[in-house]
Amino acid sequence: MTTPPSDQRPERSDRSKWNWLLLLPIVIPLIPLLYNHEDPRLFGFPLFYWLQLAFIVIGVGCTAVVYRMGQRGGRDGR
Repeated sequence: MTTPPSDQRPERSDRSKWNWLLLLPIVIPLIPLLYNHEDPRLFGFPLFYWLQLAFIVIGVGCTAVVYRMGQRGGRDGR
């Protein structure tokens, strides 16, 4: 199989600006200043534990937004 010339290749659909949103759930948990405390407590749990669950919710939310925006035709997010 040969690769078609660059002028005949289909345009990549994964180069949406919305994909940058996926960096948030990766970078935010890497900042220890956010969760290096015990207070405030939520239902008796220190900040570290319930904030980790919040990071999961943020990650799912970001992934859902990027997925939905990618479903709108692929080229709308540019």
